[in-house]
Amino acid sequence: MAKNTGAIASNSRQETSRLASLVAELAQGEGISPSRLADVKFMRTTHCRPRGPVSYEPGIFIIVQGRKTGYLGRRRFVYDANNYLVLAVPLPFECEVEGTPEAPLLGVKIGITPATVAELCMQIEQGAPMKQQLQAIEATPLDEALSNCAERLLECLRSADDARILGPQIAREITYRVLLGPLGHNLRALAAPHTHFGQISRVLNQIHADYARSLDVGTFARYAGMSVSTFHAHFKAVTSSSPLQYLKNVRLHKARMLMVNEGANASTAASQVGYESASQFSREFKRLFGDGPAAVANQLRRSLIRLG
Repeated sequence: MAKNTGAIASNSRQETSRLASLVAELAQGEGISPSRLADVKFMRTTHCRPRGPVSYEPGIFIIVQGRKTGYLGRRRFVYDANNYLVLAVPLPFECEVEGTPEAPLLGVKIGITPATVAELCMQIEQGAPMKQQLQAIEATPLDEALSNCAERLLECLRSADDARILGPQIAREITYRVLLGPLGHNLRALAAPHTHFGQISRVLNQIHADYARSLDVGTFARYAGMSVSTFHAHFKAVTSSSPLQYLKNVRLHKARMLMVNEGANASTAASQVGYESASQFSREFKRLFGDGPAAVANQLRRSLIRLG
C-alpha cells in the first residue's frame, strides 16, 4: 500500500512539473499575459507580494507553481499547485502572492460566463443539487481529471491551429469538470437567474459594464428586482462589501489598469472611470492602494507588471 501511495505522489509531482513547464513556456512577462484564446490568460510573478487589493473577473484559476492566499471579509482561501480557485462573479478582494525568480508563481485562468454555464447545465442530467450557502469565491483540491484537462489545454495553446480548433472545446470541458466538482453549485447558481445569488450576479456584471456612469443603490436594487434593504443584505452576503464601496473599488481598479497598461495619467484615468473630482479620486486611491496614483502606477511599470 505504501508503494502505491508513493507512485501516486510521484505521478502527481510529474503532472505538476509538466503543467509548470508549459505555463513557463507560454506566459509572457510579469503579471497577466494573453494566450491564443481570448478567455484564457496566464499568470506569472517572480517575487512575493504582500497582502493587497486585487480585482478578478469570473473564472477558474489553476496555479501550477507557487501559492496565492486570498482574503474576503473574514474568509481566507489558498490556491496553489494542489488547490484551484473558482470565482463565480467579478469581485475585488485582497491577495498575497508567493513566488521567486528561481521558482515564479505560474498559473492559468479560464474565463467563465453565465451563458456557458447555463448551456452546460441544460445538458447535465444528474447535477448535484445547489446548496443553500453559496460562495462567490472558493478554493478546493485539484483532482486528476481537471489536472489532465488543464494539461491538454496548455499543450494545444502551443499551436495556433490546435488552439483555434481544439482550445475552445477543452476550455469548455474544464468548466464542465468544475460544474461536476465540489464547487459546481457556486457556478450552477449563475444559471438560475431568479435566485438571490443569480440576481446579485446580474447586478455585479452590470456594474462592471457601466462603472463610469452615475449609479446608486436604488438603481441596483431595481435591476435586481429587490427592495433596497433586501438588496443591500444579499449584496453584502455575496461580496462582503456594500454596493457603493464595491462600485468605488471597481472604479479604482479600472483606473489603475488604465494607468499601468495604457499609460493614462491620474486625471485622465479618474475621469474615464466616473470621478468628477481629481482630489477625491487621489484620496480614495491612496486609501485603497497605500500610495498616490502616480507612485503606484510608476512602481508597477518599473516592475513590468501587467494587470488584467
